[in-house]
Amino acid sequence: MVFAERVKVAASPEAPHPPEQQLAPQAGAGLDGASDGLLARRAADGDSRAFEVLLRRHLSLMTAYAVRLTGSRADASDAVQEASIAIWRELPTLTTPDAVRGWMMRIVSRKAFDLMRARKPVDDIDDEAVSNRLPVSESADPARLAVTGDAMSGLRAALDRLPPLQRQSWILREVGGESYGEIAEHLGITTTAARGQLARARETLTREMEAWR
Repeated sequence: MVFAERVKVAASPEAPHPPEQQLAPQAGAGLDGASDGLLARRAADGDSRAFEVLLRRHLSLMTAYAVRLTGSRADASDAVQEASIAIWRELPTLTTPDAVRGWMMRIVSRKAFDLMRARKPVDDIDDEAVSNRLPVSESADPARLAVTGDAMSGLRAALDRLPPLQRQSWILREVGGESYGEIAEHLGITTTAARGQLARARETLTREMEAWR
């Protein structure tokens, strides 16, 4: 099996064995204690064992993040597999190896949104994906008010009434944790416009979720 395909199998949360058993038997021997930065630099130079250690180290986080974004374990599995291949191929372009974990998460995010756009409209994300993103708090922020079934239904109805760009901006930010620049890229608008769309969405949702304070 070629290395890229082996990585894809190893990155699957549905793999029948733990990810480390899917990798080369002696993958990363002596590298387990290496820093992320060192592993990233070695992997960028073509060291497949260093990459396998790096992937194994962050696979659980990548999977959990993809599940949060997509609301589906099956979709998350596909996104993580595609992201793992992209990470291996794009590592030589990484200019800040010590920040590799955040860079890997951004690739997971990109692949998850690519998959969601291909399978369903970005503004039709499941309620579960939204509710999983909402922390329990007494804050007046609408993203923290939707902690009961009724409040979740109210939030979904309020989201449905928003103009499309406002709704998509809110979901990308609150569900996906995307930056303003990333939201702008996803929606094909400027960063300033993304900020404006999100601000208007938050203002409207705060007003409409008043009943759940």
